[in-house]
Amino acid sequence: MKLENPTGTALYSIEKAIKEYRKLAQKNIAKVVKDITVDQCLVLIILNDNQDIAQNELANLVFKDNASITRMIELMVKNEYLIRTIHQEDRRKFNLVITSKGIKTLELIQPVIQINRQTALDGLSLEEIALLDKTLNKIIINCKNK
Repeated sequence: MKLENPTGTALYSIEKAIKEYRKLAQKNIAKVVKDITVDQCLVLIILNDNQDIAQNELANLVFKDNASITRMIELMVKNEYLIRTIHQEDRRKFNLVITSKGIKTLELIQPVIQINRQTALDGLSLEEIALLDKTLNKIIINCKNK
């Protein structure tokens, strides 16, 4: 007998939905770009919209600790998605610049992201999506700073 939800809670279903979405996203991204992860794509997207973002803020937005984001950035530099230079005014900080390979990757993954989102939300009405978002935000607020 296979248990669908061993805890019987909505939180288990939320976690399972996230994991299934990430598997779908990674599988589809890998079809167009072989050497990048979902999290690395998210870093590119955030940096593309916020060139001057601090590394700790970037870490928070991709749900990583500072050590993990540092390793991820190092790998992205090694794989030529990013260039890292020392900040002019504060030598403790770095500037992160998306390379031409990174820009090309952003162009390639944009339609994949749209398809992934459509697939995940298929069959949900706009009202259901809005209610889901509202409900998840309540859970986030309940858990923050408690």
